[in-house]
Amino acid sequence: MGNGRIFEIDLLRTIAITLMIIFHIVYDLNEFAGIDINYQSGFWYWEGRIAALIFIFISGISSGFSRDSFKRGVKVLGLGMGITIVTYIVIREQYIRFGILHLLGTGMILFPLLKRINNYILLLLSGIFILISAMFNDILVNTSLLLPLGIMHSEFNTVDYYPIIPYLSAFIMGVIVYKIFYRNKQSFFKINYENRLVTKISKNSLSIYLMHQPAIIGTILLFRFLGGE
Repeated sequence: MGNGRIFEIDLLRTIAITLMIIFHIVYDLNEFAGIDINYQSGFWYWEGRIAALIFIFISGISSGFSRDSFKRGVKVLGLGMGITIVTYIVIREQYIRFGILHLLGTGMILFPLLKRINNYILLLLSGIFILISAMFNDILVNTSLLLPLGIMHSEFNTVDYYPIIPYLSAFIMGVIVYKIFYRNKQSFFKINYENRLVTKISKNSLSIYLMHQPAIIGTILLFRFLGGE
């Protein structure tokens, strides 16, 4: 592409952020507007999970296009820690310990190492993470120090949780796809297509992610206030 971007990656990231916004609208309507929508199972649960998995997968691919994925990872992880502090102040009992930004930041920091590992070993590692998660999903411990690894304690409750095991598997799959198809930083497809809206959303996906929840919640609370509730 003329602007140096790859359309299919921008498109997938745009789809992911759109699905995530829709899921959070559903979540916020249930939590803040009192509208009974089941987001913990069924369609809306999987809609939210698919959005996150696409986002994580694309992050694994796009880390290969970053000039310094380690530095960017530290920045994203820092933003995640900021969200931890804010949610601890605002919602306390359900504050975010290791959400999707923590995971993405960790993946970006690890990217320089991951891209040097043989693809078959990466694939094996990804499968091991998924297997470990399935086998030890019900194990509970008395400490919160293992939360980043996916090991919870009995009183753990949060609004956003994407531990390394198993969700780094999606990031690793993105790294594999980058190494096979995008190492030359060119589109996998021979067509040359560009859409300004898709490109803009993709370029600003992190800012959109950070801003959309306060905007949705603020809008709901404003309507409730104007409605006299």
